[in-house]
Amino acid sequence: MTQGQVQQRTEGEGKERTHTHPDVVHTHDHYHVTHHHGGVVGEFSHRASWHTHEHNHAATTHSHDHSTADEEKEHAKEAHVHDHAAPARSPR
Repeated sequence: MTQGQVQQRTEGEGKERTHTHPDVVHTHDHYHVTHHHGGVVGEFSHRASWHTHEHNHAATTHSHDHSTADEEKEHAKEAHVHDHAAPARSPR
């Protein structure tokens, strides 16, 4: 482990057993979702935007009920966070 990383584990197992994805730098559309206030107390709508640039993902250990094949196939459709000033060098 490098400085800043934490030990990850799961509590229980999903249909797909606990597994680890290594850290990676790659390119795909990157989605942002914002909450847009409509003017009435408590009234919000979701607004999405996207762009493409090289970025990183830290290593992650997790379990889930959907298939690992679907996880990999659908990865580019997921919103995620990174440092836009240095997206390929965000903290891991």
